[in-house]
Amino acid sequence: MDKQNKLAIIPLGGLGEIGKNMTVIRYGDDIVIVDSGLAFPEDDMLGIDLVIPDISYLIENQDKIRAVVLTHGHEDHIGSLSYLLKEIDIPVYGTRLALGLVECRLKENNVSNYNLIAVQAGDQVSFGSIEVGFIRVSHSIPDVVGMYFKTPVGTVVHTGDFKIDYTPADGKIMDLHKFAELGDEGVLVLMSDSTNAERPGFTKSERTVGIALDEAFRGAKDRIILATFASNVLRVQQAINSACQYGRKIAIIGRSMINVVNIATELGYLIVPEGMLIDIDDVKRYPGNQILILTTGSQGEPMSALTRMAMNDHRKVDINPGDTVIISATPIPGNEKSVSKTIDALLRLGADVIHEGSAGIHVSGHASQEELKLMLTLVRPKYLIPVHGEHRMLISHGKLGEDLGIPKDNIFIGTNGQVFEFSKDGNTVTGKVAGKVTAGKVFVDGSGVGDVGNIVIRDRSKLSQEGVIIVVITMDKLKGCVVAGPDIVSRGFVYVRESGQLMVEAKQKVRQALANCEAGQITEWAAIKASVRDTLGKFVYEKTHRSPMILPIIMEV
Repeated sequence: MDKQNKLAIIPLGGLGEIGKNMTVIRYGDDIVIVDSGLAFPEDDMLGIDLVIPDISYLIENQDKIRAVVLTHGHEDHIGSLSYLLKEIDIPVYGTRLALGLVECRLKENNVSNYNLIAVQAGDQVSFGSIEVGFIRVSHSIPDVVGMYFKTPVGTVVHTGDFKIDYTPADGKIMDLHKFAELGDEGVLVLMSDSTNAERPGFTKSERTVGIALDEAFRGAKDRIILATFASNVLRVQQAINSACQYGRKIAIIGRSMINVVNIATELGYLIVPEGMLIDIDDVKRYPGNQILILTTGSQGEPMSALTRMAMNDHRKVDINPGDTVIISATPIPGNEKSVSKTIDALLRLGADVIHEGSAGIHVSGHASQEELKLMLTLVRPKYLIPVHGEHRMLISHGKLGEDLGIPKDNIFIGTNGQVFEFSKDGNTVTGKVAGKVTAGKVFVDGSGVGDVGNIVIRDRSKLSQEGVIIVVITMDKLKGCVVAGPDIVSRGFVYVRESGQLMVEAKQKVRQALANCEAGQITEWAAIKASVRDTLGKFVYEKTHRSPMILPIIMEV
């Protein structure tokens, strides 16, 4: 069948993982990209700042890309856009708040050439043979949209991140009617958020957090320090409302929190009564029971404001006995230990800590099983592709689809880079997995993008666990003999002052390896280094059962 008559859906991120969401919708020579997110590094990704999707496929097909369309402004959906736009010049469509957060990010990353186009729920935009429509959904940030893509092969519905909140904090109710209308017209594929697919029941309304915050504010005797995701504007607004009700001034710390509050206030998504905000330096002028500090650090990030406070390392704020610290967020998978350490440190300093375990202080922004079932019932897709979740979440979501009558063969549990292809022959449309494109993780380390790979991460891990031994040898290149050394330097392996005999024996082993090289008339530096590395490595392991990294250095005279 002609390729022009085929629809391809290609997730480049967000399958089998939390974060770095990015999906390609392609029909013929028209490509639309849904979201461009990032993920935060796991514990074993030493020194890595961010993880972004591999965009090799997009660079290869950049002449076919018509636009990026954004579901909302969370980092796992917009965080890699700066890196994408540095490579490919394409327009970006999103709601006003999402674009406001994007623009801030682009300026921080020195991206000056960009084209941001605002849309709102109910709008439709055509990109060649693909028509995109935007549908209001509820989440933990305002101005979130799901999408539908009308193509010659059929209609694809993408929920984006969502939950069905009948009493949203901003009063803007999800457009369930539009999803039902699309279902009546006929939907070929549903791509649906799987983050909470393992959780039974319904996700609580965001308004319940406002009630819990009111109770916490009422009981607090001294300062309140509240940490949440900076982009959770609805949560921040409810905290501001509680502060107003109980007569507390508001100070903000944390670069991302300051940026988001400024952007959301400027765009009208956040209402802060005049005179409520004060500078962090002015906090000491007020009694503790008149202060709310909004901060970042709900995930226990080592350099975040809350973690620094917990470690007595913040320049502006010390934790005092009697302070109430509210952590209004749930740990992202992998961050549980960091959050737990932060809570323990705060408790040692005498703070009262209210966190996820406290009833109602946090609710998820993602749909639980009953809401996912409702979405499936409204849309009634022929095919289901669970997205946005770890593999077990995708599996659980797929089983919900089976329970509601979708044939197992029509449920695609995929991985990043897989091509889901749909072909139309007359009135019949069939779908299949049709190969794979390049996809994966690209590490951002400082200003470097992609220059740190798995081998470097492995070396960093080895250094952190086993240490390093550096062997310095001075050799006469013409004569092929040792002039000075070997000298041995150890870092992170053993405490040299208490391991003098081990170092003496290690030097003897290196001398033996060098003597063998001279006897065998080995003059290639690489071969000499390999001999030293192997000999010393075996000796050290026999003595210590450790395998440090061994770096022979040969200096020529």
